[in-house]
Amino acid sequence: MKLRILLAVACFSWTMAPTSAQDANEADEAAMKAAVAVAARSVVKIETSGGREVIPGQPGPGGRQGGVRKGTGPTTGLVVGEDGWIISSSFNFADKPSSITVTAPGKDRKVAKIVGSDTTRMLTLLKIDATGLVVPKAFPKSETEVGRWSLALGRALDPDLADSPSISLGIISATGRIFGKCVQTDAKVSPVNYGGPLVALDGRVIGVLVPASPRGDSETAGVEWYDSGIGFAVPLDDIFAVLPKLKNGDTLRRGLMGISAKVQGDDYNAPPVIGAVSRDSAAEKAGIKANDTVVELDGKPIANFSGIQHALGPKYAGDIVAVKISRDGKTMDIPNVVLTGAVTSFAPPFLGILPLRDDPTPGVEIRYVYPKSPADEIGLKVGDRILKVAPIPVGPPMPMPKLPPGMVPKSPPMKRDVLIQLMTTFRADDEVELEVKRKAGDKTEKLKVKLIALPEDVAAAVPLPSSAKEAAKPVEAKDEKADKIETGLRRRTNPTLGRESWVFVPENYDKAVAHGAIIWLHRARGGAKDGEDLEKIFGTWCNEHHFILVGPKSKNEDGWLPSETEELVQELNTILAAYTIDKTRVVAHGMGIGGQMSYYLAFNARELIRGVAVTGAVLGTAPKEPVPGQPISFYIVCGEQDPLVKDIAEAKPKLVEKKYPTIYRQLKDFGKEYLMESTLEELKRWLDSLDRI
Repeated sequence: MKLRILLAVACFSWTMAPTSAQDANEADEAAMKAAVAVAARSVVKIETSGGREVIPGQPGPGGRQGGVRKGTGPTTGLVVGEDGWIISSSFNFADKPSSITVTAPGKDRKVAKIVGSDTTRMLTLLKIDATGLVVPKAFPKSETEVGRWSLALGRALDPDLADSPSISLGIISATGRIFGKCVQTDAKVSPVNYGGPLVALDGRVIGVLVPASPRGDSETAGVEWYDSGIGFAVPLDDIFAVLPKLKNGDTLRRGLMGISAKVQGDDYNAPPVIGAVSRDSAAEKAGIKANDTVVELDGKPIANFSGIQHALGPKYAGDIVAVKISRDGKTMDIPNVVLTGAVTSFAPPFLGILPLRDDPTPGVEIRYVYPKSPADEIGLKVGDRILKVAPIPVGPPMPMPKLPPGMVPKSPPMKRDVLIQLMTTFRADDEVELEVKRKAGDKTEKLKVKLIALPEDVAAAVPLPSSAKEAAKPVEAKDEKADKIETGLRRRTNPTLGRESWVFVPENYDKAVAHGAIIWLHRARGGAKDGEDLEKIFGTWCNEHHFILVGPKSKNEDGWLPSETEELVQELNTILAAYTIDKTRVVAHGMGIGGQMSYYLAFNARELIRGVAVTGAVLGTAPKEPVPGQPISFYIVCGEQDPLVKDIAEAKPKLVEKKYPTIYRQLKDFGKEYLMESTLEELKRWLDSLDRI
């Protein structure tokens, strides 16, 4: 079969004689043919049957909720053991097929079974009863350079294995992508060749083609980028390194330290300062604490929090890393941090108060006390001010090292954001001591309190007027010389992204007051009309409660696609920079496919999103593990006559299992309508109480 070159070769001088250029092109084509002929002996055809018609996943085109529809044709794999071992992309088995067969060049079709999987690189190892298979040589990972030619091969199109595989030509466009796990190519990568090899011009295999995304970790993450000029391959060197474990039937998982950044919203520029450490995590067991600065990982300097992610990205659970931290001006070496495969989920701790916002006075003034909460039980009142919070140690006190006077750590002054961050270091059932300045009598007391898990029905308990008039400290009159901010509903176009959106800014906007933000993700074929409707529903309330509404418009008329996540994050960051935003009250809200995209955005931009409110939306993928310091609360509404009611209702137990605070309301006599009045009022109370403590 004649090789079709899909990328023009343009590396010759325009002054070169035509015959010389022709000779060079023929030489390149001959080299590519030879490379394909070598690699093709190891490329197998995989066929599956049975399983699910639709793979649960992210939002799909056409206004469709759910995920990716199962393909009907064959897929691709690569020989990694001459006695019947085949590696492929986990995407090819995401539909949980009941039958898998493999046909290798020169061999009969064989029944295959899944033996092991790598869940961080999304690879699956198969075994067939065969011998004499051709194992390809790996192109050294250390020699993989940007600009090198690469050939993406697949077995999905031609049923005759005697023919050449399908071929797409490109270059290596980046290395160390997807947090150090993949190389990137601009060759066409899609379900046609997922599981196939990315081949160098000498016939050696650079890696195995997979869909991948820096913000997703499911089998279908990244599939929306197919044929986009952005494709990924896991280096074959890395696969061979873990092949013994996969052959042993192991499930390999990403290695986690259990830390989150102190500065939220931009991990790429955030300093490598730890904001929170998960309980029972690798970091906690190694003695790493909040406010530590990571200086080095495995001897490599760390410049920002993204550097931590890239250093840990290729690691597996059970791997050991050496960490150097800085604490109170002194560096410490921690040589043996054993990474874990999951962070233990704990219910968020709940004291039972709403704090006053925008308050310059030291301490945290209480604006509301939840009935029957721990705060209520110990007698805290509206107007009391929390000055300090300290854990009560269990067992004998640990000896504290004596530090020179200049080395004594200083605690930051107690403010609302400091208290919220501090609470992430506790969990339900922890006992803490509060230092409280009473409003009545102006005296200071120390009170012990045992925290509880956040109650499910906490939103319904908040009387709306308490937030409307007492949520924030009154501010001085506006500075007439301050920059004028356009208010009301208006259209805007992001000059960098070219994305249209509508923004509603309250008429009484004041930059001295921190506003919540609701990013409304419209329905299929929605947009401007949804924005006008939302202004009617929420406009007056946004004025009273200090919320800004943002409605980006999807570039796809039929609804949202996961590939738009990065631009949505940029759009949201633009809003955060333009207005005074309370980062504890940033909410993704939507209906139908807009609601499903709200779920997806929250789990893939959890450094920004603190709440998800959805109507009639399916949770397409399994919820990710909670991240310390990045809490997310959920408010789910569904009509009992909605055809998807069972799928929508499945979200609550999945979220509760991960200890996410979740409220589910099923509306009688409702179908796909938006909200009834009573539920809308509860939603507003929920929105205005996301900074609960």
